[in-house]
Amino acid sequence: MKAILALEDGRTFEGDAFGHTGTTTGEACFNTSMTGYQEVITDPSYRGQIVTMTYPLIGNYGVNPEDAESASPHVRGFVIGELSPIASNWRSRQSLPDYFSEHHIIGIEGVDTRALTKHLRTAGAMRACISTELSAEDAVKAAQDSTPMQGSDFVKEVSTPVTYVWEGESRIWTIPNPSTGQVGNYIELPEVKYNIVAYDFGIKWDILRHLRQGGFNVTLVNSRTTAEDVLAMNPDGVFLSNGPGDPAALDYIHDEVKKLLGKVPLFGICLGHQILTHAFGGTTYKLKFGHRGGNQPVKDLRTGKISITAQNHGFASDPDSLPDNIEVTHINLNDETVEGFRHKDLPAFSVQYHPEAAPGPNDATYFFAEFAELIEGFRKQEA
Repeated sequence: MKAILALEDGRTFEGDAFGHTGTTTGEACFNTSMTGYQEVITDPSYRGQIVTMTYPLIGNYGVNPEDAESASPHVRGFVIGELSPIASNWRSRQSLPDYFSEHHIIGIEGVDTRALTKHLRTAGAMRACISTELSAEDAVKAAQDSTPMQGSDFVKEVSTPVTYVWEGESRIWTIPNPSTGQVGNYIELPEVKYNIVAYDFGIKWDILRHLRQGGFNVTLVNSRTTAEDVLAMNPDGVFLSNGPGDPAALDYIHDEVKKLLGKVPLFGICLGHQILTHAFGGTTYKLKFGHRGGNQPVKDLRTGKISITAQNHGFASDPDSLPDNIEVTHINLNDETVEGFRHKDLPAFSVQYHPEAAPGPNDATYFFAEFAELIEGFRKQEA
């Protein structure tokens, strides 16, 4: 079935629908990862967005339960150059079109994704519409009438409604190796050393897996949980998760995180980093087209080391708004935006990118160990 992708500025692209049919709207953005489309589709941070994959062939290895980052897809729509007619992988359980059909997600293939990406890089991320039923003119109007990303709180749509302890499969998959004594396909988990609370703003499962692999027992709470309720759980630390939408629209979260400063070690990733920015008294702003992909170079200003990182954000922290007691520790080498900071006096730090990757490189997984070190240091200080 024919479909149309219409942007709010009037630019349109034609293609063929797959998965579901109908009409959907969201912010059009692009991701430069060559693999990992399932992780992208199920990442709650993409709530409210129509994602374009710049890699030309998508769907070739199907979909499987193990690679999901949440219980369901969160993209509003999916734009690709070519849909593979065959899903060939021993782990595959269903094809991408079947998965989209099951979850009522509209995909469009046959789009000139290079032209679309160049347009978004030039004009910026913007509202869009995918439709199998509207005319080009009506689809453009639907895009123009849709809710903008700036000012939107999508966290309320993806945060857990109930408090729970993460007990999902977190062991690292590996290949049996008699020479090293590895029997079976999983590396067993270490004993729990730290009990932490994680604010669920749209947390990815692979973050939870990495935390558990680092010896953390994680209790997840809703985004509206008060600081008093969190402290009443007597956690060793508090984690601020990734998530969707505009961080400036989350005043109710900023206020509670501010109350936690100095009382418990804090570690934030992505949206959690931006929320910590506001809790410190800083501000955030919208990037022209954002950072989304697995090839973003980041420099650690403390060591000079360069890491290739996985990123997914459309907003950034304004370095000029940060108080003097905040040290910027990491910057993006493409545009020199803030990618990480720490408080000079209080046990709190965060990074804008994704150390857990999924998909992407594993250059930055050391941050989970740094969180453990921060907790250990705070314990000694409080003893």
